[in-house]
Amino acid sequence: MPLLLDLLYGLAVCVLWPILVYRRLTRGPGNAPFRELFGYVPSRPVSANCVWIHGVSLGEINATRTLVAELHQRAPDTVVVISSTTRTGLARARQLYPDLVTFRFPLDFSFAIRNVLKRVRPAIIVLMELEVWPNLIEIATQRRIPVVIANGRATAEKSVRRFNWPIIRTVARRMFAQIRWVGAQDETYASRFIELGVPKDRVEVTGSVKYDAADVGDHIPGQETLAQEMGLRLKQPIWVCGSTGPGEEELLLDAYARLLEHFNDLQLVLVPRKPERFDDVARLTVSRGFACLRRSTGAPTLPPDVNEPRPVFLGDTMGELRKFYALATVVFVGRTLVPLGGSDVMEAAGLGKAVIVGPHTDNFVDAVNLLIAAHGCRQLTSSDALPSAVTDLLRHPDRRDKMGAAGREAIISRRGATAQTITRLLDLMS
Repeated sequence: MPLLLDLLYGLAVCVLWPILVYRRLTRGPGNAPFRELFGYVPSRPVSANCVWIHGVSLGEINATRTLVAELHQRAPDTVVVISSTTRTGLARARQLYPDLVTFRFPLDFSFAIRNVLKRVRPAIIVLMELEVWPNLIEIATQRRIPVVIANGRATAEKSVRRFNWPIIRTVARRMFAQIRWVGAQDETYASRFIELGVPKDRVEVTGSVKYDAADVGDHIPGQETLAQEMGLRLKQPIWVCGSTGPGEEELLLDAYARLLEHFNDLQLVLVPRKPERFDDVARLTVSRGFACLRRSTGAPTLPPDVNEPRPVFLGDTMGELRKFYALATVVFVGRTLVPLGGSDVMEAAGLGKAVIVGPHTDNFVDAVNLLIAAHGCRQLTSSDALPSAVTDLLRHPDRRDKMGAAGREAIISRRGATAQTITRLLDLMS
């Protein structure tokens, strides 16, 4: 199987290499040594048991925080290493875990996987949500290294359909049959993992570790400093739109222009999900006649021929979304007005904020439904309803506070996935 997969991967590289070269030239070399793609990652220095945790991008890496903390508490002699597929994920891992070995996840060629396993020597491999690779799982299984999925999530439209393609189905079924344990976020995801080929007795519903990772409280350290450095006025209302996606900022800026007719002191903060879009959002903001105040520079970009333009604040740094949410009067969670799958609503709800989302929440249906049932979130059918929804919450602080408190209690009620997951990991390593 590894040889066959290597041949298929090699064919794919031969076909796609112009695109790969173009992306590298346009995006730069990245924040990881090129050799890490081939498994030449840092070696861990000690001989204790090792847990290798892998997350695709920023959201998955953030979700590892409680797992790592629980592991350190319950098995302090266990070594933890972290890998990520994306630049933002790897940067966040290095920020969260400066004392741990962190590295770029390698290409799934068999030699690269063997290189990683030789250097890391894991006792168990933990894949966050659904980051499965056939050579990794095949070779780890051959070496009797358990591979598990934590915080498991499998979407019907993408994951299940993709793994059931005729050419891929046979490989996928073999791969999922070798998974030692899945901690699924809910019953729906659990049934999908079973459909993909994971034996039923290896699938367990644990809930989402993101409920445990969400900060529950009224304050995030550093939020006042952030406000002061950006010029946000804490005594005036702040509308924070977090994790926004392409095609969404235009709608938010239109809604903001309408809101300013009734709330002249309202401040808007845009925090795009992907860093490669920061410049585009800054240009869009200026083109709409607003001044753009960027977190990264502190200097405003002004539109031409506009006297005293209204500022819009752009959160164009990584790892500060929670601080922005903590400062918010009202929160809109992005990638929900357009069909991009949605974004994590738990962070804002845990901070006791009134949360608004759009109709597209496919990737976070369970969390959104939980908050809606608890009256801690409002879901809109279209962007046209945004101004009236924000207006209602700004004019009725008691209603806003009740929403925030209800959302926070809903998040607290779903905690416990981390402890359950770590119990299973320790059992498999014993």
